[in-house]
Amino acid sequence: MEPHLPDPDLAVARRILGGYRAPDREQKEVRARILAFIDAHPEDAHLRSCLEGHLTASTMLMDHAGERVLLTLHRKLGLWLQLGGHCDGDANLVGAALREAREESGIEGILLDPTPFDLDIHSIPARGDEPEHLHLDVRFLGRAPEGAREVISEESLELGWFRPDELSGLNTDPSVTRLFDLTFG
Repeated sequence: MEPHLPDPDLAVARRILGGYRAPDREQKEVRARILAFIDAHPEDAHLRSCLEGHLTASTMLMDHAGERVLLTLHRKLGLWLQLGGHCDGDANLVGAALREAREESGIEGILLDPTPFDLDIHSIPARGDEPEHLHLDVRFLGRAPEGAREVISEESLELGWFRPDELSGLNTDPSVTRLFDLTFG
């Protein structure tokens, strides 16, 4: 399987999740919950039309030197987060994460480790006609090419490269802190 080719078959997502070696009981439980969600929604777990929730894929994008991570100030949530978003019918979570990282950063040539390095389930608040729902996020570690220049997309208010010691001053959530610990720990 090419890591960048879209695939609508949720068996692909199950295989990718099967390759994740959860480091602790909490991550094992999150993986089990995501797999159970896919089983409960075998046709639409990767589609926004699944109103209870849906799979998302994200990337913790390191600079070429491995010293900083690119975060986005998310336009809708007002939080500094890793790059990522909806799978939009693509069960190839690796490809979805890479697509979202490119779209949100404007950076081409990102190298992505095809094995997830974190899983997270979080609630997204209701907004307009969209009810509160879950994002079942599969997270990957990526590396930007040397000399990469980010470009703000319409989904971001701002983009910024941050070292671990700069995290405490950002409006973010605990899962981003966990990602920094995993990336730089």
